[in-house]
Amino acid sequence: MLPAAAKRSLVDIALENLSQQLAAGRWPLGSRMPTEPELAEELGISRNTVREAIRVLLYAGLLEVRQGDGTYVRAVVNPGEAMRSISRASLREHLEVRCLLEESAARLAAERAGTVELARIAAALEQLRPQDGETPERYAERDLDFHVSIADACGNQALASLYRYFSDAVRQSVQDSIRDEALPDPDFAAHAAIYEAIRDRKPEHAGQAAAAITRPLLATLDRLLHKQR
Repeated sequence: MLPAAAKRSLVDIALENLSQQLAAGRWPLGSRMPTEPELAEELGISRNTVREAIRVLLYAGLLEVRQGDGTYVRAVVNPGEAMRSISRASLREHLEVRCLLEESAARLAAERAGTVELARIAAALEQLRPQDGETPERYAERDLDFHVSIADACGNQALASLYRYFSDAVRQSVQDSIRDEALPDPDFAAHAAIYEAIRDRKPEHAGQAAAAITRPLLATLDRLLHKQR
């Protein structure tokens, strides 16, 4: 009988094998998975090991059991693995994605934002007016509130959720990296230009106004990274 550690290792091997085959499209979305005996024979491992690997994939949401019918493919990418991969990406990559999301959200908000969403963006914009004695950290929080209000107004919950994730991932690192650098400081007018384009239903202008804020930040980070090489 194999020790527990060896059993866990076999489950990990089976899990990795099945995950790779799912990602490669061996079993398309909605298709029925082979039975446990068939998978055990193919992988050269026991049915119990296959069963434990299948349980992990069920828990991760990649598979689903249809009572009396079998196990079916629900997704081909493990969301946990995807998020771990994203978390290992570089600061530059995180910031680039955040910039792309801001620009896309502004365009979509110009097409889809309703009265309530426009009011929220306007209120967040008002909070960006210069305040005496304000710390960079506090300004960054209010700036994020403004951009989140736009993401929430874009009519795409997945995009809004991704924006929140990438904003949290890069905010402190960016602040630490550029604290002593001469970064072009987006003023109130630059943010107002985004709101006005959204309010006036001008998607391309909204995207361009957002890019006018995000691209200089990305360029500054590139210069910093270049100096460190």
